[in-house]
Amino acid sequence: MFAGKFAGGFDRLQNILYIPIMITLLDHINIPNPLAKAAGFRFGEKGTHTSRTMMLAELTELLAAVPANATREEYAEAIIKDNILGKQTTSTRRLTNQRLGELYGLSLTLPLFRVLRRLWDIDKPGRPLIALLCAVARDPLLRATSNAVLPMPIGSELLRSAMTSAIRESVGERLNDSILDKVARNAGSSWAQSGHLEGRVRKIRQEVRPTPGAAAFAMWFGSLYGLAGESLLRGPWARMLDQSPVELLDLTLRAKQLGLLNANSGGGVIEIDVTPLESAQGVF
Repeated sequence: MFAGKFAGGFDRLQNILYIPIMITLLDHINIPNPLAKAAGFRFGEKGTHTSRTMMLAELTELLAAVPANATREEYAEAIIKDNILGKQTTSTRRLTNQRLGELYGLSLTLPLFRVLRRLWDIDKPGRPLIALLCAVARDPLLRATSNAVLPMPIGSELLRSAMTSAIRESVGERLNDSILDKVARNAGSSWAQSGHLEGRVRKIRQEVRPTPGAAAFAMWFGSLYGLAGESLLRGPWARMLDQSPVELLDLTLRAKQLGLLNANSGGGVIEIDVTPLESAQGVF
């Protein structure tokens, strides 16, 4: 199911106009998909970004302190009882546990978190993008803002109206203007944590530099929506990595060298098989 071929030739990848395709497919992945839901996706009109960002610092501290084979209950105990994140009140600790669970699952029963947990230990430089990919899958509100951020030219300034319009298009009139503005601020902060934006007040689009682990995660996400071969290299999840299909193929082949997936390119055929990400021994 997750392996795929495209008989189109390597050279054709360099001339693909994939930004319009990306916008269309981002709309497509908001449609509930049974395979994606089983993997840990969340759908609907609600999301963690009404009150929090993607909480990269807290996630990093938590995963550094808790063993890779921990249960969901052990993550909760570490946050609430042991207070490893240094929150001042019990209610804040409980809320932090809830929000991190919403964004990342924190349970090895979810394929999405199992893959994240494995990649986290293998690919430290890739952690911001790995976290971003997971948070986009888990938070429909953050996912909606992809349409505002990803098409931006490198060096351009993010317009608040673009963020609020993208969110409003996704949720309709459910959020009042105050909450809508808060979601836009929190989402802007998350895209800054991932490296896509830079600046506190004026947020400027930056080009991210993905790692093999982040590329493997993007390929895994794309496979949940039936993408294969070349389509994986230009789908919505690949587009979050700011690289051309040729560059992503190189990263994917490097991920193969790390044992994260299987990939081959030759004779006009591209094959990418992401099943090793879920079938590897260790935290799985």
